[in-house]
Amino acid sequence: MADPIDLSQLALHFSDEDRAREFVEALRWPNGPFCPHCGALEVYRLTPKPTSKHPGRKGLLKCKYCRKQFTVKVGTVFEDSHIELRKWLLAIHLLCSSKKGMSAHQIHRMLGVTIKTAWFMMHRIRYAMTAESFEMKLDGTVEMDETYIGGKFKNMSNKKRKEMRATGAQLGVKGQKAPVVSLVQRDGNVRSFHVPQVTGANLKKIIQENVDPSANLMSDGASPYFLVERDFASYESVDHSKQEYVRGQAHINSVEGYFSLLKRGIIGVYHHVSVEHLHRYTTEFDFRWNRRKDKDYERTIDAIRMAEGKRLTYNQTKGEH
Repeated sequence: MADPIDLSQLALHFSDEDRAREFVEALRWPNGPFCPHCGALEVYRLTPKPTSKHPGRKGLLKCKYCRKQFTVKVGTVFEDSHIELRKWLLAIHLLCSSKKGMSAHQIHRMLGVTIKTAWFMMHRIRYAMTAESFEMKLDGTVEMDETYIGGKFKNMSNKKRKEMRATGAQLGVKGQKAPVVSLVQRDGNVRSFHVPQVTGANLKKIIQENVDPSANLMSDGASPYFLVERDFASYESVDHSKQEYVRGQAHINSVEGYFSLLKRGIIGVYHHVSVEHLHRYTTEFDFRWNRRKDKDYERTIDAIRMAEGKRLTYNQTKGEH
């Protein structure tokens, strides 16, 4: 994988499970395997005897100190998965190389897994794409804007409309949709957040935690943004209500370009996204945007490496908000 590789080469390279496992081991343990349970370096491989009635799993290792057995899957999003690693790697590559994402139905057809399995696989891969923490705040010129994800009230089923009326939900355009706030460092990275409502308090908290006070903040003319104006070295806005989109260096074209990819992906690929899982989809689009200058195989390797130290169970996905 040191050289650029496309899907046809990847499928050939991972034509069997042993090669896929060796590849993941080389990425996770470049200096040799260690125990994911206690961190000990003294581990050894279990090689079953040909005559054994219980040959065990391939790639099985054991720690000399805690005496626990493990494979390269343990301590990653692949743990306790019966799906072959080669299929996991193909799924990761497909998701990392598709500009607007790839649906679970497509993965189900291409990899020969059930739709339920494909859906859960995709969420585990998105979880792997999650940044552990934001060590550095965004600086330079930072653009901020919000968008709304979801269908229109008039296009909903009668059952859904009755439920919304019964719960007293807002029926205006913004009341029907889930708001997403994004911060884009110009020519840099993006950070997206699903918020309950776009309010001054919510925006102020997100900006203070993610943007350096020395930054030049850009936004549109929405009133909540003015609450944070005094917290930054400079603040500029463009008034879209007056058909103003660019004034010198003042614009939010970068964040709007990100939103166009996000919405095209949701409308054209995923079609429907549950509110409780929206943050995972924004993570996926953030991951690809932040690595937009990388090759497809480089994004794939990054996602595989980020799978370590993360675990997502099916019950967790059902109980999320």
